[in-house]
Amino acid sequence: MEDMNISDLSLRPLELSDIDDFMVWATDDKVAHFCTWEPFTSKEDAIKYITKSILPHPWFRAICLGTRPIGYVFVTPNSGSDECRAEIGYGLASKYWGKGIATKAVKMVAKTIFSEWPHLERVEALVDVQNVGSQKVLEKAGFTREGVLRKYFVMKGRAWDMVMFSLLSTDPQM
Repeated sequence: MEDMNISDLSLRPLELSDIDDFMVWATDDKVAHFCTWEPFTSKEDAIKYITKSILPHPWFRAICLGTRPIGYVFVTPNSGSDECRAEIGYGLASKYWGKGIATKAVKMVAKTIFSEWPHLERVEALVDVQNVGSQKVLEKAGFTREGVLRKYFVMKGRAWDMVMFSLLSTDPQM
């Protein structure tokens, strides 16, 4: 593994030219396991996904180590009477798990998203009850564990129990 310095971490928009780096995590069963998407099996499908879903997304960033994307983080806003809240999600190439990278990326988002979107009062995250690593990321980033939503939604053929986390605009930013 290349030398890693977490201080070289940055967030930037993902671009089509990042496709080879994207494929590293997008084809990984371990990364996709707790995600709504299945691992990609072709570069063509991944390019279509980036073009149709990522590029038009209102807030999707590549998590970069140096200049190379090693994962992603997004914030999806709600609209109408729910516009005061948004949902955060993230994923990271499995070889970088357990090194504090996802936590730092989520903290970076938390420090900026409330000023970028001043109408936002709450950022929430839904994490599978079995995804302990992701729960630790959110706790270390200052999110509050609110509780378990039993059989909250169906994904990949089963109903999932999810843990709800939140960060309010009035919470201390870590």
